[in-house]
Amino acid sequence: MSEPRMAGRRALITGGGGGIGAATARVFVQEGAAVLLVDADAQALARTQAALLQAHPDARVLTVAADVSDEAAAQAAVDQAVAAWGGLDALVNNAAMRNYSAAANATPAEWQAMVAVNLVGMSNYCRAALPALRASGQGSIVNVSSCYAVTGRKGMALYDATKAAQLAYTRSLAFEESPNGVRANAVCPGSTLTDFHVGRAQTAGKSVEQLKGERRDTSLIGRWADPEEIAWPILWMSSREASFITGTTLLVDGGLHIM
Repeated sequence: MSEPRMAGRRALITGGGGGIGAATARVFVQEGAAVLLVDADAQALARTQAALLQAHPDARVLTVAADVSDEAAAQAAVDQAVAAWGGLDALVNNAAMRNYSAAANATPAEWQAMVAVNLVGMSNYCRAALPALRASGQGSIVNVSSCYAVTGRKGMALYDATKAAQLAYTRSLAFEESPNGVRANAVCPGSTLTDFHVGRAQTAGKSVEQLKGERRDTSLIGRWADPEEIAWPILWMSSREASFITGTTLLVDGGLHIM
């Protein structure tokens, strides 16, 4: 029997309380990784941790309830992982904030809030984790952006602009950290059926089946992605299998970017 793909690797995942982050935690644990999950929602973190330990009683799962824009909390989370496991090999920056204001109406305060989470938050965890990732000798950073970082739509200017900026940041980081043995890549999900979207639809009086029907024209495959369909590419980018890949943007969007 082959060794699990993340055996011996230690990972920190932001936005780990649900959606793509929780799915990433599931596949990482399934493949042998120790994981520390960060999320602003303490209850969601507790549910995710309980589910992981129920499925994998011997799993190494830590949680930190924090807003990623909190610089001190980022350092504390990394310090906790290093203290528990002796190091860190992978960072997945998945936490994100959304905003639905049109570009013409967005206020400076709205922009600042988005940048604080989607850009500064990502930077906080990269900066805090880099010493440990360098010491690993095989460190990996995966920044979870969006397919809309490379294609357009209306009503999401703030979100999409910060997601595009994440790609530029990732490329620069790849240049800077390659001499230190740290790879940096970005994964761009397409329409993904997370609890966030389900809850938002239910609030609007829509069923899950109605919700699914709304996204049939946003991929060549004609459906939403399951969160684990995004998590497996993140795992691959974080694993030793992707050891010669850095500075890359991987679109996991069912072909939306060519439509």
